[in-house]
Amino acid sequence: MTHDHDLVLRPTAAQTEAALNPPPGRNGGDLVVETLAGLGATTVFGLPGQHALGMFDALRRSDLRYVGLRVENNAGFAADAYGRVTGEAAPLLLSTGPGALTSLAALQEAAAASAPVLAISSQVPTAGLGGGRHGYLHELPDQAASFRGVVKSVHTVRTQSQIPSAIEAAWKSALSAPHGPVWVEIPQDVLLAKTSIPVVTGGDAFPEELPPRPELTAVAADLLSRAARPAIIAGGGVIRADAAGKLRKLAETLQAPVVTTPGGKGAFPWNHPLSLQSWIEDRHTTDFLEDADVLLVVGSGLGELSSNYHTFKPRGRVVQIEADLGKLESNHPALGIHADARLALQALLETVSERPDPAAPERVRAVLAKVADRIAAQELTLEQEVLASVRRALPAGSPSFWDMTILAYWAWSAFDAKGPNQMHSAQGAGGLGYGFPAALGAAVADPTRPVLAVSGDGGALYSIAELATAKQYGLNVTWLIVDDGGYGILREYMTDAFGQATATELTRPDYVALAESFRVPGVRTTPETLEADLAKALATPGPSVVVLPAVLRMFAPTHLE
Repeated sequence: MTHDHDLVLRPTAAQTEAALNPPPGRNGGDLVVETLAGLGATTVFGLPGQHALGMFDALRRSDLRYVGLRVENNAGFAADAYGRVTGEAAPLLLSTGPGALTSLAALQEAAAASAPVLAISSQVPTAGLGGGRHGYLHELPDQAASFRGVVKSVHTVRTQSQIPSAIEAAWKSALSAPHGPVWVEIPQDVLLAKTSIPVVTGGDAFPEELPPRPELTAVAADLLSRAARPAIIAGGGVIRADAAGKLRKLAETLQAPVVTTPGGKGAFPWNHPLSLQSWIEDRHTTDFLEDADVLLVVGSGLGELSSNYHTFKPRGRVVQIEADLGKLESNHPALGIHADARLALQALLETVSERPDPAAPERVRAVLAKVADRIAAQELTLEQEVLASVRRALPAGSPSFWDMTILAYWAWSAFDAKGPNQMHSAQGAGGLGYGFPAALGAAVADPTRPVLAVSGDGGALYSIAELATAKQYGLNVTWLIVDDGGYGILREYMTDAFGQATATELTRPDYVALAESFRVPGVRTTPETLEADLAKALATPGPSVVVLPAVLRMFAPTHLE
């Protein structure tokens, strides 16, 4: 009797000949790049360093495209965005010690946002592994320990024969729901040594699926079908699972209003009759969601930003679909369904009953009207006009990447992403410097459309060196820098809390002149000319910088009331 697991694909004569006679001049680094290519990678990001030179030397013998950034953390942000846009694992090549550690903030963002990043770092020579103090350059007692609390999985290689399997296991880990960053480290001597191991010609690039348990989706479907006031919170898991279409069909079947979290921007059409948009940091929206007798939460852990800073207290039954087991029921008791959002929504679509509710769109309009009235009472015309100008200038199919800046905080609630996977920000981990290098990664992924980056002047200085990267590769990114002379949101927080701000004011450069020193076009704009200047920059191929001197304010929070 033959079982499926007994079947082995036999190599062809040509494959056997190639395996017996590998080409000369290869090293351990070749096994790295060959494995990546065999898994389907086409592009790698990174920054060379002394211990990692074996990998970088091997790049010139491969067909992989290398995009080098100027700072490891920025390379990590670029890989993060590439992974978000393509859904592929984005390789990130780094060197030992300082180079590796500099990527940690970017990997934390990738972990928080479930972006598939495959970080491959060198290590000290094999003799230095194990925690002894040998005095190698870049030596750490346990480099992997610095990453275990950040990434999904850690893979330490000790011999060349382990390289293909370790990278393949990491690749699958990065792409298994929930997506996330992974860490592979390979000693310097393993990368540099000549190898007689056959050329790596393929790999199993298909991660395991995460389907829902059918008894749980049956109960969820029954609850939703019989609900009097169902509602849906759609998080980033819907985007990552490419499940926006299924979400819309389920919402329409149930006539359930939908609000998206900051990470779920674009998961539901902004102007749909059932769309509560993204005003999740508003008490009117919070009240509406608390009143739902059955609340479906898809792809969100209901963390700080998605729960109006933990003031959300649901009174009805909660059904939570979440691929990250650590987030399942971590904030609220629920019927927890550990599953990929796409597979779970499909199961619900196959089992729910149609639920007519002609009054649902009117209830949505009433909530949005209350939100609009609250904002209108705060005299925030400048902020709303600036955000509207950005939306009009940005082509509908172009993605945007937002740093931690006041305009981004507005965008989380008030910006129409015009579709799934179109708006991204650093709201997962909340680190500065994300917007511009992430936009560069997106431009690498799809050079056919312009990409917008939005930063404040404080965040811009974190990644200003990447203007050289943008110019070197001719990347089609327009960078909007809102210059308010400091860390604007911290200035506002401190003034509100303490009556005055400390350590928030910044001496900054002339950003237009600085951009032009990199041979990148720059223009200083005003709120009145922003739309035209931004549209012109976006329509011009290659990188550009638009600087808007303006002090913006946040709308008043409701979680403190």
